[in-house]
Amino acid sequence: MTMPAPLEVTAAILAAVTRTRFEDLPAATVRHAKQRITDIVGCVIGGADTAGSPELRSLLVARGGRPSATVLPGGERLPTAPAAFANAIAARGNDFGVLIPYIGTTPVWSHISESTVPAALAVAEATGASGRELITALVLGDDLAARLTAGATYVPGAGWDSPGLVNKFGVAAIAGRLLGLDELRLRDAFGIVLHQLGGTFQAIDAGAHTFKLAQGLAARDGIEAAELAAHGWTGSADPFFGPNGYIDMYCDGVDLDVVADGLGAVFHGDATFKPYPSCRFTHSAIDCALEVAARLREAGADAGQIGRIHLDVAPMHVDSPLDQPFAPGRNPQGHAIFSLRYAAASALLRGRATLAEYTEEAVGDPAVAALADRVSITGGRPMATPEAATLTVGLRDGTSLTVSRDTATGNPLSSPLSAARIEAKFRANWCFTGMLEPARADDALELLGRLDEVDDLAELTATLVRP
Repeated sequence: MTMPAPLEVTAAILAAVTRTRFEDLPAATVRHAKQRITDIVGCVIGGADTAGSPELRSLLVARGGRPSATVLPGGERLPTAPAAFANAIAARGNDFGVLIPYIGTTPVWSHISESTVPAALAVAEATGASGRELITALVLGDDLAARLTAGATYVPGAGWDSPGLVNKFGVAAIAGRLLGLDELRLRDAFGIVLHQLGGTFQAIDAGAHTFKLAQGLAARDGIEAAELAAHGWTGSADPFFGPNGYIDMYCDGVDLDVVADGLGAVFHGDATFKPYPSCRFTHSAIDCALEVAARLREAGADAGQIGRIHLDVAPMHVDSPLDQPFAPGRNPQGHAIFSLRYAAASALLRGRATLAEYTEEAVGDPAVAALADRVSITGGRPMATPEAATLTVGLRDGTSLTVSRDTATGNPLSSPLSAARIEAKFRANWCFTGMLEPARADDALELLGRLDEVDDLAELTATLVRP
């Protein structure tokens, strides 16, 4: 089989984004898109008061501008790109959003929806789009971001945070579609957003607020690129695969067959719905710790009987940000969500891993810090199973408990979250900040569940903001 030429793939991308109709989308694709929207809307609401979000909203409201889109759940009205920026930052705030598409059985390591869903909602509101038009644009943008991630070979150790790269192209596709750009103008939008790419894992190392900027800036910049293209700005002929384009500048090569295969007919999107508000690679450790905690309770014991804790994970997590000593700094929650030691210690001590366990007060609990200090970490699990973890807890009476997981809860191939659990997660996010009446969550879920039947998104927006 001959690999397609780069310009042919670019042309196919432009055709797919501009020509695919809602009627072309398989029913399962529409259903999954509505689940992603539901999950991320919940995360926006649950993350609205997470450190950094109120400060950003205050800044954006002070700047002002022509109001065209809504910030959730407070109801502030802002220009389209700033509204998407604020909502995307909130969506990533608790690191709780759906992520990781699968192409067949192969995971595509990415965080796409926290950018694309807020952007799609903002542009759809601003343009008066219907629910069907919103879903179609989102599916196409998510698919593009997934394909660009899956097809690229990233330079090992380069430190790029992929949401700051591919998510911007996905958002530009969504905004371009909803703004009615033709193929030439859409190509211009991609060429414009090429100049806005960036993002680094350094913020995760530091536990800083900036870990969520990749998602927020992708939402903002992708919209602005499409708006510039709509107003006549031009871009390069091949921003993806041409000289000094995305692949040339940020990657170590590309498999064009992966990018092109099934384009316009098969649609990929985030498929791993998170059960816990923390980095996905802490979730198997949490699963193991919750099982150990349950066993201790059954035996009439508790975390006070724990003497030592050993966690064995895949080798890429050793000496990574996940393996740092537990030492919360200026942004305690931002440190805790990326800490294997905190994840294991908190779940062992509390027997749960909810939003409440990642507040600044919870992270600062001296009892958790004391237990986290006892966690040792090694990298003996296979490199091919990055989610895997084995937890061994030694008790003061000389006995020990060992629990092992190859994949974490929420893995779409082995233990996907049920629709009921996704809805329960939405309700937990809805109630977390206390900004919305709990009873209205059912109204929101009902509207989101039939989003493809909603002609006027104003009804949905009104449901998602406080009166």
